[in-house]
Amino acid sequence: MRLLIVEDEKRLALSLAKGLTAEGYAVDVVHDGVDGLHRASEGTYDLVVLDIMLPGMNGYRICSTLRAAGNDVPILMLTAKDGEYDEAEGLDTGADDYLTKPFSYVVLVARVKALLRRRGNGGPSPLHTLGDLRVDTAARRVFRGEDEVTLTAKEFAVLEQLVLRAGEVVSKGDILEHVWDFAYEGDPNIVEVYVSTLRRKLGAALIRTVRGAGYRLEAPR
Repeated sequence: MRLLIVEDEKRLALSLAKGLTAEGYAVDVVHDGVDGLHRASEGTYDLVVLDIMLPGMNGYRICSTLRAAGNDVPILMLTAKDGEYDEAEGLDTGADDYLTKPFSYVVLVARVKALLRRRGNGGPSPLHTLGDLRVDTAARRVFRGEDEVTLTAKEFAVLEQLVLRAGEVVSKGDILEHVWDFAYEGDPNIVEVYVSTLRRKLGAALIRTVRGAGYRLEAPR
């Protein structure tokens, strides 16, 4: 899952990004409303955490502009304001949920997960079965036969990209884009490291390398 945070309080934005990255999400951060609208309009995000009071363009306008363009990305609005009127205005512009600052980080993560589950209920099942491999993308659990396999957040995120496109070739660039963030400038071979770990934990034959193209998840034998 790839998330966008649009928040001009840089310390808060970076803190949220760090925490959500640890949860296994790829997170991009912008601090300006105009940049936020541009990024969100690209259509590559699974959820947007959107502050209301922003330089350049406020969150209300960003939200209403996205909805007018037919963009249905889940939006969780953040604001330092308080009061029923502000909440109603945010929801009237098309926001899916609303949090007033200061808020608990645990509550924010719970709201993010709930919005992603809600969106998933209108799409493919979160349960994926390939041979004796079972992956629950909602509960973030993996089984080989009757045995549960423990994965780190990043390991699960890499596997999820392969599971969602099982049988297809998934490029290293696609995995980097969805598991790491937009500004990642590290070694792209990090994908190979995680694929190697997944093979060790789940079975070497599970993920096939397609030379020059990427990786393909195949039914375990």
